[in-house]
Amino acid sequence: MTTTTAEKLADLREKLEASKTPGNPKAIARRAEKGLPTPRERIDMLLDPGTFIEIGQLARQPGDPSNPYGDGVVTGHGRVDGRPVAVFAHDQTVFGGAAGEIFGRKVAAINDFAIKIGCPVVGINESAGARIQDAVTSLAWYAEMGRRQEPLSGMCPQISIILGKCAGGAVYAPINTDIVIATEDSYMFVTGPDVIKSVTGEDVSLDELGGARNQAEYGNIHHVAADEKAAFEYARQYLSYMPSSCTEKPPIVNPGLEPEITADDLSLDTFMPDADNAGYDMHDVLLKIFDDGEFLEVRGESARNIITGFARVDGRSVGVVANQPMHFSGALDAAASDKGAHFVRVCNAYDIPLVFVVDTPGFLVGVEQEKVGVIKRGGRFLFAYVEATVPKVTVVVRKAYGGAYAVMGSKQLGADVNLAWPTARIAVMGAEGAVNLIGRRQIEAAGENAPAVRRELINFYNEHVATPYIAAERGYVDAVIDPSTTRLEIRKALTLLRDKTVFKNPRKHHLLPF
Repeated sequence: MTTTTAEKLADLREKLEASKTPGNPKAIARRAEKGLPTPRERIDMLLDPGTFIEIGQLARQPGDPSNPYGDGVVTGHGRVDGRPVAVFAHDQTVFGGAAGEIFGRKVAAINDFAIKIGCPVVGINESAGARIQDAVTSLAWYAEMGRRQEPLSGMCPQISIILGKCAGGAVYAPINTDIVIATEDSYMFVTGPDVIKSVTGEDVSLDELGGARNQAEYGNIHHVAADEKAAFEYARQYLSYMPSSCTEKPPIVNPGLEPEITADDLSLDTFMPDADNAGYDMHDVLLKIFDDGEFLEVRGESARNIITGFARVDGRSVGVVANQPMHFSGALDAAASDKGAHFVRVCNAYDIPLVFVVDTPGFLVGVEQEKVGVIKRGGRFLFAYVEATVPKVTVVVRKAYGGAYAVMGSKQLGADVNLAWPTARIAVMGAEGAVNLIGRRQIEAAGENAPAVRRELINFYNEHVATPYIAAERGYVDAVIDPSTTRLEIRKALTLLRDKTVFKNPRKHHLLPF
């Protein structure tokens, strides 16, 4: 029994020391051999040095004095770039990182803390899911943790980082956060290969089932990093574009740079290929029209026909949605619609302006697209854009055809400022398809001259129909601009729109197509 102050201090220090490595000694040794960081080391990689303050370090399951401290999760708060961030990290050496009652209480408490002060939450996940020996208690606390995510959603940024293997409930929580980051050698799945084989007889490899690259292609992971250090650096970059909460603005970084047209700007005047069907990488355009040549892509490994990510205009965060001619010629499909809709909603939630850069021949056609619901998923993209009240700027650099013209930031859908390059082609469809429909009889009547007549009709269509000037004449495009002025024109537009306000409809919510 401790009676003196010195003894009590010694007892405290002993407990705190024991709480730093509460896991199974064999599990700790195995991880050390593999060079895997501890939960606290991972937190230190994320946060500014020396800022972590732990909460619940001595918490543990009651009833048995041998129960480990922490109950499989480290929770607390610190700072990223000087701004407060709440954080939790699973400890895989304690019950495999599986969730029990105290585990659940700690995570719920750190989410409550974030709600109170209005700061982001970063979850560092490596967990086997529900703790089998805790039965319904584990399930109840998974539900409780999930309930705590809802008030945070759209209020404070939530980031999930997947490291190692995550299963069951340990993947349902991350998928409901704003963004999921994983390392190359990570896995996430509802149930593992062994359980699947015993239940369905299906033989599937761990990598095919839940490998990070595959899950990124499925759309469940937004960024795959080479290693843990790169994953935490990406999380820090992502937070730099985000406000701490929806009641604040994102940080302003290096405003006022390059107020005049630069050599990079001028290169855009000769950038666009003369041939309409020639491909190019849209990333090359994006790097020239935003601050410092910086662009943080989000969800780059799924639906590659559309690009989403963050950049800065005059030091302020913007969300960018752009078509990628290198994939499906930039056509929209069901997967691209989901990707675009989610990103637009994230930007709108945190009051981040949207810039759409357009080069799309329309929606991808075919039976497979109809089967997977391109109609309703494209409709959700449309709804997300209409719903967004943030400043919205659109730049049409080449094709803007069909329904994709409307969805990709048209004036009629609610864009505030619409710009077009002289290389823009805005029409119901491309010249070849249009001539096949409206010039069929004329071509058939031409006999041997049919190829020449068809070429003439295509040239006429491109010159007099699919041009940006008809759209400009009708006010659907606010200005046709030199490509070299794009960066500064976007800057002017967003400066003008900085105080934009939109009347709030008193309804509870709209109804998305499902």
